[in-house]
Amino acid sequence: MNSRWTVVVDRDDLARTEVLHDRLPELSELSDCEVLLRVHRVGLTANNVTYGVIGDQFGYWDFFPAGGPRQGVIPLWGFADVIGSTVDALPAGTRVYGYLPMASHLVVRARLTSAGFADTADHRADLPAAYNSYLVTGGDPAYDPDLEDLQVLYRPLFLTSFLLADQLVDNGFHGARTVVISSASSKTAFGTAQCLRGSGVRLVGLTSPRNVEFTTGLGLYDTVLPHDAAVDVEPSVYLDFSGSQEVRSALHDRLGADLVADISVGLTHQAAPSDPRTEFFSAPRRLRERTADWGSDGLARRFGEAWRDFTAQARDRVAIAEHRGPDELVAVWRAVLRGEASPGTADVITF
Repeated sequence: MNSRWTVVVDRDDLARTEVLHDRLPELSELSDCEVLLRVHRVGLTANNVTYGVIGDQFGYWDFFPAGGPRQGVIPLWGFADVIGSTVDALPAGTRVYGYLPMASHLVVRARLTSAGFADTADHRADLPAAYNSYLVTGGDPAYDPDLEDLQVLYRPLFLTSFLLADQLVDNGFHGARTVVISSASSKTAFGTAQCLRGSGVRLVGLTSPRNVEFTTGLGLYDTVLPHDAAVDVEPSVYLDFSGSQEVRSALHDRLGADLVADISVGLTHQAAPSDPRTEFFSAPRRLRERTADWGSDGLARRFGEAWRDFTAQARDRVAIAEHRGPDELVAVWRAVLRGEASPGTADVITF
């Protein structure tokens, strides 16, 4: 009997995990429009920890329900192959990229789109469309089979970087001459910095003391400082990737009226802004705006160009650590959860 496995975590203690096994459905058991995917390659970063930390508040546990009460499945980005299908346009062997569970397999109810398909399963009906969409690699202008490791690690984060940088440029940097970026060693932060290179503003990266050398070595920032260092007083935009109220307060105190915009990205979305200069960046909203402006094909083309520029550099910036199977997946999950990941190393798991 063919079986499948799923890693579930305790929602109240994310380090507690369990590997569940059950029977793999036969092709004859698939309903109309259902497709059986075999998960092949996924990336695991601190971004996935965020899904667990805010899973109850933002509905991340709802994508892949499994396990008992207060158990859940952490979403991952990666590649999967169709191994069974009731959809003629998605035959066995089709490779797709998208939002996947910590599991060996996934059954989706596919509605075809111009780029691939969307999962229309009832439990995902009210969840963000961007997370329900899957790209068929054969028609994806950003896909390169030699860069799959970088795609599972960086692509979902780089899309945020691309859209954030685009919004800043579109708004003329709010009149600022400097962009200050916290957690500058993080993947989304330095992806944003790369998108902003050559745009005419000075880029200042703030990071932890132990990451100053790595962040400087990226060659993306004009200046790299520890988070508690004093920045130059000049008209500046602050991009907050750290969520640190201490860092934010220090910048507000030092820059005063020269802090023209304070843009929060990530976990800081949980708090309401207390300063009129503070705004929350919404990647889904910007994605909708640019889809309306450029069309889906135009957006895909522009993103594909930026993505190729990014990956050409990223290959030299990160060492890929390869892992296999559910046991190593669990070990990596716990290591990332403990904050042991190095900014210069990234974890990819294959099944």
